[in-house]
Amino acid sequence: MNKTPTTLIIMDGFGIAPPADDNAVTLAKTPVLDKLFQEYAHTTLSASGLDVGLPAGQMGNSEVGHTNIGGGRVVFQDLPRISRAIEDGSFFKNEAYNQAMDNCLEKGTSLHLCGLLSDGGVHSHIEHLFALLQMAKDKGLTKVYVHCFLDGRDVSPTSGKGFVQALADKCAQLGIGRIATVMGRYYAMDRDKRWERVQMAYDAMVYGEGRRSDDPVAAVAESYANNITDEFMEPVVVDGDGTISDNDSIIFFNYRPDRAREITRAIVDPDFDGFAREFFPTTYVCNTEYDASMPNVLVAWPRIAVKNGLGEYLSRMGMTQLRIAETEKYAHVTFFFNGGVETQYPGEDRVLVPSPKVATYDLQPEMSAFEVCDKCVERIESGAY
Repeated sequence: MNKTPTTLIIMDGFGIAPPADDNAVTLAKTPVLDKLFQEYAHTTLSASGLDVGLPAGQMGNSEVGHTNIGGGRVVFQDLPRISRAIEDGSFFKNEAYNQAMDNCLEKGTSLHLCGLLSDGGVHSHIEHLFALLQMAKDKGLTKVYVHCFLDGRDVSPTSGKGFVQALADKCAQLGIGRIATVMGRYYAMDRDKRWERVQMAYDAMVYGEGRRSDDPVAAVAESYANNITDEFMEPVVVDGDGTISDNDSIIFFNYRPDRAREITRAIVDPDFDGFAREFFPTTYVCNTEYDASMPNVLVAWPRIAVKNGLGEYLSRMGMTQLRIAETEKYAHVTFFFNGGVETQYPGEDRVLVPSPKVATYDLQPEMSAFEVCDKCVERIESGAY
């Protein structure tokens, strides 16, 4: 019997919406898609809120979309899981959080809270940070520092100033926590091994290197005055005493793994070679499992495995499958699509096409689409699938 391969093409970011002056999809020339819609049956899927395991009204994102597609069901996400734990009080009993904070109490060291400062809900949520500050206060910690990564992608590009002010107000209200550094996610949350960016974030957090400012809100405002929005704000050191040192504890409150891996590995992995730095021991908490191979970390919220998803089912049926993407979306078609399972299933092959090395993708908006297409055609014609 002849094999007939089936291709699942995920056009990340493509959505169905009424034509408008700001609708890039309807403004573009799309003859292939037009033909498909005209000649073949089609339907739409809801990709946000409760339909993909998020809180009602919460926008979807690429991790959530790939997880639900690969799972073949509604997969409840880390955002509502952690938020519910705050509401019912179990958050404050979390073993990893308590171990990190107890380490500070026992050794007289500092607690560092690091993560994306916004309410976008894609990588993190500011309310989770506020809960950690409350927990640190309740446990009697005194040396608590926050390293703020500004968003500007999942929220307005100039909303960071408001979030920094909200954090400063919360610290003042609780009487605990100092803002140590502020920087754009462009530096602290790279995922394409652009180590020169990551090193700038690392050097600010660990060595206190970077532009200085006593006022984090004013520092963000100054960035805006220079036409630099949140995502691209270069690291600013606000509190020189807030650098990460030996035996400190770190809680990275991002729950989405892909953009948390590189800076985490730079801190915790003694074999890290992305740039020169000295290794020192810390008690490091990843909010979720960022990478099963990550050494020297605790995981606050272990992933709940999605059983019998599409990849696992095809493998059990003895069928072959190919996962192919460029660097920026490779984790999505592998780790996220498999429901948080890093290991390949039997019969599952993977191809990684490098993303272009440009500062921002508006300089090469097609990215590596043509190369991905060529590799895919090559594998289809091989007859292996």
